[in-house]
Amino acid sequence: MPDSLADRLNAVQTRIANACARAHRDPASVRLLAVTKVFGPEAIREAYALGLREFGENYVQEMERKAPEITDLTGSRFHLIGHLQSNKTKKATQLFSSIDTVDSPKLATRLNAENTPLDVMIEVKLSDEESKSGAAESDLAAIADAIRTAPHLTLRGLMTVPPWSEDAELSRPYFARLRELAARHDIPEISMGMSHDLEVAIEEGATWVRVGTALFGRRPKKTIVPAQ
Repeated sequence: MPDSLADRLNAVQTRIANACARAHRDPASVRLLAVTKVFGPEAIREAYALGLREFGENYVQEMERKAPEITDLTGSRFHLIGHLQSNKTKKATQLFSSIDTVDSPKLATRLNAENTPLDVMIEVKLSDEESKSGAAESDLAAIADAIRTAPHLTLRGLMTVPPWSEDAELSRPYFARLRELAARHDIPEISMGMSHDLEVAIEEGATWVRVGTALFGRRPKKTIVPAQ
């Protein structure tokens, strides 16, 4: 892996550009979400200095700790990409510009009740893994309706996390399915693909790729993940 964040960012951007070329897509149609969970504010600052503005965090409490140290990063936007418990909606709307893991009409209603303009995505669970969060396909229409009728929420896209595999090709059916669901429900953006399978995601229509390890390296092993 290249030594500096600047080198790693350049490598990721090259991968995105090459995947777009193969898929006959404009590279500008794919946005990079830098996943900074478990990395400190200094990592966010370094990424910001290199031009990144969209960051993904998994935990409300972790973001709450970081927020006071990055308030001066004008134009930065933070996405919650981890599961959100309904009792944390107030704090989440204060910390995040986008909640990318809405998975029920109830959660959409609670977020809207905070009276704060908020972008949202619906997380769809396309695998049978018990550890995965997200809405069932059969619930997607109801959740989309709940968001679209909520005056403070803007439905931006769908998000999914396929089962982990070293073989990126095994993610393809899940990515293709999410693209089909987005088209069926007239939802414009698709967040899928991570460090190991972003090329396949782009080939299947991703408009956001969520990249952590390829940018920041492997997560510190001694980090304590806060309970949610």
